[in-house]
Amino acid sequence: MAKVQVPVPSSVIAAGGLVGGYGVARWTKKRPLGGAVLAVAGAAAAQQWRQRAGGKAAGALTVAYVAAFAGSHPLAKKVGAWPAVLGVAGAVALASWAVADRRV
Repeated sequence: MAKVQVPVPSSVIAAGGLVGGYGVARWTKKRPLGGAVLAVAGAAAAQQWRQRAGGKAAGALTVAYVAAFAGSHPLAKKVGAWPAVLGVAGAVALASWAVADRRV
């Protein structure tokens, strides 16, 4: 019997990249390693965004992904690191789902 492969939604990839990147950086104490996780997941999500929603939407979602990463830093000073990361990851996942994954 043939296996049916279901692609991982871009919203999950993007949120996973933000959460996973932070987690890897924190637990290994190697920020570049966390940055690599963030970058690989961002590139994978961007590829799906482009395929599913087009170049303009992919560009906007990529900007949102990078802004979420950058914005989590000052937000962490107000609410704590994990709540900040989880909050921005949720926001990016919601935007990604609304723009690209909802149609699939």
